[in-house]
Amino acid sequence: MKRVINTKNAPAPIGPYNQAIMVKDTLYVSGQIALDAATGELLDSTIEEETTQVMRNLKAVLNAADLDFENIVKTSIFLSDMSLFAKVNEVYGKYFVDNFPARETVAVKTLPKNVNVEISAIAVKF
Repeated sequence: MKRVINTKNAPAPIGPYNQAIMVKDTLYVSGQIALDAATGELLDSTIEEETTQVMRNLKAVLNAADLDFENIVKTSIFLSDMSLFAKVNEVYGKYFVDNFPARETVAVKTLPKNVNVEISAIAVKF
């Protein structure tokens, strides 16, 4: 049986989906962008700020399911331009200590609200 995970500490979905779905011990987190949950504003003055907000949103969804970054087994990173890879990777790397998750990073033509980065995740309760 699946359980819907939603929290006010992360941006509300902007379409017909949920922030995350828990199936047994696996959490599937929808792609997060740099929207501030409190204000609804996009925090994108720099790619570092944008990525930091994305990671905060991921953390809020994970925490709503009683999980954290160490539970993540896979992420998908979507970039508006591959030239942003190094800066996004630098911020992203600060959220993981070791046993890094599997990951792919791809450049796409456009992302919701014309952001530069979106990250989704799969996490497992150990």
